[in-house]
Amino acid sequence: MSGVSSNPLDVIPDELPFDVPYGVPISLNEAEAVIHAAVAEARKRNWKMNVAVVDSGGNLVAFQRMDGAMLASIQIAEHKARAAAAFRRETKVVENGVQLIHLNYLLAFDGIITSRGGIPLIERGKIIGAIGCSGGTDSQDEVVGKAGAAVVNQSVSETKK
Repeated sequence: MSGVSSNPLDVIPDELPFDVPYGVPISLNEAEAVIHAAVAEARKRNWKMNVAVVDSGGNLVAFQRMDGAMLASIQIAEHKARAAAAFRRETKVVENGVQLIHLNYLLAFDGIITSRGGIPLIERGKIIGAIGCSGGTDSQDEVVGKAGAAVVNQSVSETKK
């Protein structure tokens, strides 16, 4: 095994990971549709959530706090959305990096969050924004976020067929 490193960080990929370009910011109508789908999923499960949608620059476009949702989760939902847009990946990827792979240097990045529930919104191959959900466990936040993200992200997968 000479010359081969056992450190996974020494691997040099041929392409940049998460190299999705930024697109035109999400519209208010589309952001509201994303939130509506997320809140519908939360209501179906009787979960009280905060749901934020940011544009491709990480600026808040729409927000909804369900009745009784935890107040601390307002800022967390916004933080998850901003991180997903800024880092061009689901916040679950960062959670896994810290929790499973122990890439603790990730904690030093400004704006990072190691909690799932932040998901980029990708339309025609470009990030137009992101959704962030908070109020339950990380896995509950992720379920609600994916339901909202599907409003935008499903159209991408359908166009690839």
